[in-house]
Amino acid sequence: MASDPLYINDRITIAGWELTEQFVLAGGPGGQNVNKVSTAVQLFFNIPNSPSLNERVKASAVKLSGKRLSKEGVLMIEASRFRSQDRNREDARERLKELILEAAKPPPPPRKKTKPTKGSIERRLKAKSGRSEVKKMRGRPLGD
Repeated sequence: MASDPLYINDRITIAGWELTEQFVLAGGPGGQNVNKVSTAVQLFFNIPNSPSLNERVKASAVKLSGKRLSKEGVLMIEASRFRSQDRNREDARERLKELILEAAKPPPPPRKKTKPTKGSIERRLKAKSGRSEVKKMRGRPLGD
């Protein structure tokens, strides 16, 4: 199944040779099946060397990967949620697809600087002078 291409969207498809799968023993519930069968899947994807992704998507995917990324830039997704190898394989591929879709989203528009309104400035200054008056009243009374 690792040889099957992973379809992300109409512009991005990851070739099967770019993905590497490794099967390991999984912990958790499952009885003796857990001790005998390697059902957990580790899916490896080399982000910087992938010809399927453009530079912006690669940079965004590296940021989103966090601790799952090795020093060489290889992303490792471990899936052991299910008790069968096939379902864990599909889960790992789906999680990789979600990560790349998130990385492929266009960047948010730049923030436009705005000035505070006249009313908000007046309210702030009025509240400030009110607090100042309250604090002045806390002092010792003037001796006449």
